[in-house]
Amino acid sequence: MNFRVAIDPKSDQKRMFVSFWMAGFESASHINSQGNRLDMLAGVEHDKRAARDYAMLRPLGIRTVRDGVRWHLIDRGGTHDLSSFLPMLLAAREEEVQVLWTLCHYGWPDDVDVFSAKFVDRFASYARAIATAIHDTSDDVTFYTPINEVSFLSWAAERNLVYPFATGRGGELKRQFVRATIAACEAIWQVDSRSRFLHADPVIHVAVPAGRPDLAAEAQAYSESQYEAMDMLAGRSAPDLGGATKYLDIVGLNYYHANQWEHLDGRLRWEDEPRDSRWLPFRDLIRAWWERYGRPVVISETSHFGAGRAKWIREISFEVFEAINDGVPVEGICLYPILDRYDWEDPSHWHHSGLFDVRRDESPDLDWMLNREYADSVAESQALLSSIGKT
Repeated sequence: MNFRVAIDPKSDQKRMFVSFWMAGFESASHINSQGNRLDMLAGVEHDKRAARDYAMLRPLGIRTVRDGVRWHLIDRGGTHDLSSFLPMLLAAREEEVQVLWTLCHYGWPDDVDVFSAKFVDRFASYARAIATAIHDTSDDVTFYTPINEVSFLSWAAERNLVYPFATGRGGELKRQFVRATIAACEAIWQVDSRSRFLHADPVIHVAVPAGRPDLAAEAQAYSESQYEAMDMLAGRSAPDLGGATKYLDIVGLNYYHANQWEHLDGRLRWEDEPRDSRWLPFRDLIRAWWERYGRPVVISETSHFGAGRAKWIREISFEVFEAINDGVPVEGICLYPILDRYDWEDPSHWHHSGLFDVRRDESPDLDWMLNREYADSVAESQALLSSIGKT
């Protein structure tokens, strides 16, 4: 790759986040296809060792993180027990880490019917309680993600991969999650009108099958579906939900190697050389979102697994570099997950996708070791983006 250095047109403006590079802590807490409640924060012991985990990021130049609050633990029939959250909030303060808090990472209390009006009301009440706790401890502007990946969550639930196993009701779920997101934004603004919101969804590209031009319209429609939730939130569609431009603050793009595929068939293989000609450069996908909404962009999740981690982040950083040079306001890249994670369906299988891998020893507690190859590629990527003021 031939890097061309340009002047960042926004380099003389105040940065949005403390650090351009972010760390994401896997915080999924949904009920999986086997009917088991997950708690990924507890599964990797981040909930009780957050201060240690945050401190590990300092030598890497990462001072901003995406982390989760577990609604199902806090909301007790409409009252709020913050004991699972306050130690993490305190750890962030102690380690001087900026946190973008995700309020619902797929999971909610067992006694709430996701399709009911009470779901929206309970979520807004919970969001207000979290915002109040944060506001009482800091004067900083706080960033929230109300519901992580509204589009993916609706899709996965419709396919019975996550609760509520709602076959045929994905569209209904998406509308409900947008209602809840709007209600949470309003509730949080009542506590602190300066609060900001990162709304994250997968960015995808669906290619037309070779030799099947008759499927071009279907493939395009599938690609366009990625915008449905954001369009609703921004009031561009489904006006009955109450969406408006003020709710669509920062656009988060979650992007992995399987986010481009051929319609009705398998994924376009990122690892192939030469790559399929239908593969779109990531910069083009970023630009499409920017041109559609005109809002700042964050790469809110990205990573690969195994030996491909180093190559992946170098490519992603180069594509972001090029997007910024072309005038797209990308405000951050989040390495997600920062700690390796086990599989939602098989807790014995670890993905080897973090910047830190699990260290195997005889201790009952998890320990972590930096993956050196991945870390070196992250350092190279940081140097590249720092050349245009993104540090």
